[in-house]
Amino acid sequence: MHDDRGHVEARIRRTLRERIRPAVYSASSPLDVSAWLVSGEPVPVAQALTAIYTDFPVGTRWGAPWSTTWLKITGALPAEFEGNELEIVIDLGFDAGHPGFQAEGMAYDADGHPIKGISPRNAYVPLRAALEGDRIELLVEAAANPNVLPRLPLDGGSDFRPTTLGELNTAGSDLLYTLRRVDVAVRDLDVFHLALDMEVLDELMRELPANEPRRHDILRSLERALDALDLTDVSGSADSARKQLADTLARPAHATAHRISAVGHAHIDSAWLWPMRETMRKCARTFANVTALAVDYPELIFACSSAQQYAWVQQQQPEIFERIKVAIAAGQWTPVGGMWVESDANLPGGEALARQLIHGRRYFRDELGVECPEVWLPDSFGYTGAFPQLARLAGARWFLTQKLSWNQTNKLPHHTFWWEGIDGTRVFTHFPPADTYNGEVRGQELAHATHNYADKGGGTRSMLPIGYGDGGGGPTREMLERARRVADVEGSARVTVESPQAFFSAAEAEYPDAPVWSGELYLEFHRGTYTTQAETKRGNRRSEHLLREVELWAATAAVRHGAEYPYDDLDAAWKTVLLHQFHDILPGSSIGWVHREAAAMYASLATRLEESIGRFTSTLPVAAGGD
Repeated sequence: MHDDRGHVEARIRRTLRERIRPAVYSASSPLDVSAWLVSGEPVPVAQALTAIYTDFPVGTRWGAPWSTTWLKITGALPAEFEGNELEIVIDLGFDAGHPGFQAEGMAYDADGHPIKGISPRNAYVPLRAALEGDRIELLVEAAANPNVLPRLPLDGGSDFRPTTLGELNTAGSDLLYTLRRVDVAVRDLDVFHLALDMEVLDELMRELPANEPRRHDILRSLERALDALDLTDVSGSADSARKQLADTLARPAHATAHRISAVGHAHIDSAWLWPMRETMRKCARTFANVTALAVDYPELIFACSSAQQYAWVQQQQPEIFERIKVAIAAGQWTPVGGMWVESDANLPGGEALARQLIHGRRYFRDELGVECPEVWLPDSFGYTGAFPQLARLAGARWFLTQKLSWNQTNKLPHHTFWWEGIDGTRVFTHFPPADTYNGEVRGQELAHATHNYADKGGGTRSMLPIGYGDGGGGPTREMLERARRVADVEGSARVTVESPQAFFSAAEAEYPDAPVWSGELYLEFHRGTYTTQAETKRGNRRSEHLLREVELWAATAAVRHGAEYPYDDLDAAWKTVLLHQFHDILPGSSIGWVHREAAAMYASLATRLEESIGRFTSTLPVAAGGD
């Protein structure tokens, strides 16, 4: 038989790229756009509702670095679109080659209620949220965040090169983006599902060995689907093409197939290539996305760490916070980690690491009614050998990391193991073998997780956090659709969308005698961060010492003289220090804007704490030499 596999495989990719994906939106109609350019820092939606807008047609340049432009989108619903699946599609000038690190938007309805975020691979707004009668009315807060790390030629250099974009006063005023599209569009569900059926099978096929019968079975199934597809009428023939794939997708996985627990995730650095004020908006956009997605996909479970990020949303976007609480009650959202932020795990003092756990777990318990049984630190730059003891004392029993996949020389020999601290305390630990915390449920990820998993024969399962981070918007409907298709299909790992708690419980139960790693979890990467940004590191250590001293003298004054203990002030001070121990602030890997603000914060905090020490010691005889 003539071997035409290469030809068919190329045909599959080309048809998907050129015919099927472009046909997901079968019709569209442009909407009217006007804009208001914010002068200075971002403003709340209440101010945008009363602003004066001017015409802003598609094709207009916008967005000096770090600026905000509000878009008002209006229009009539085309009569011929009624009865179809409709949504508004907005392209702020995205580079779809990567999901974040560029312009982002937040959509609000005409009354200022948040709907969802807009990002390169998540650029739609459900029409139902923007309809006022038969009129479309929508506000979009568009953030012109610059791409501080542009994609560079493979010349052996580093993406981390000097840039003027890391400070507001050096970033310039050149407009970065062009508004490309604002349409109401018909989403063809048959084509949408055909694209996903073909993508999942194509990716699975390409990961199977050439001598594996299942690979050829999938190839011919895809070929029959292409033969059934009329390229001049993709919409009308999509259902026929899908029928050619149904049996192939229905064949169950092998009994010994690796099991993957997929959990929604959106790693959001509390500051990195953007200032903290932008992180607050990134959190709001992403959390709005997730709570909106949960309505359409009841199986979604989203794992989210960092009490500080919840507190920001609680304060600045209370409607989104209430939606989070609803999702938690429904079992679709699970707070994880039990820490104030995903902190560095080497530089903070022992007391500060304990406070990370204390303040984080207290917030989750008091505000959300949740106890976190795990520590969740996928991206920190190595982990002190003292951490297992601190975690267990705080009430955690499990630990997750991912960053160790970046090791340059010595690969960690296990993915599921007991991590033993310097005092002998152990926590059950998992290191996802997919080597990512931004998974997309792609065939390559599932195959890599299966092949890479180091504990075969003892453990049978691993975790895969899925979702775009750092402004990418979290998990998407496409990821959840892929998870549905690979839940139980021959040739693939079995994928189940479930919580980290469900994964850890099952993994520990099946592998209680997992191997032991004793001592520090050392990262052979990012080591230079520990000798940079000395002012940030000095400010952190000085703040830790001053907080200890204030607490000492405040407690002494309260016991000896009945002075009022400044609980609220110290609580706020500790949370400020804990926030700045985030793993891209304290190590020194953020842009200049972040470290400049950190230096100002440390100086201000030191002044306040020193004044407090003086106030308390002045009331005590010991300060004057008494006993």
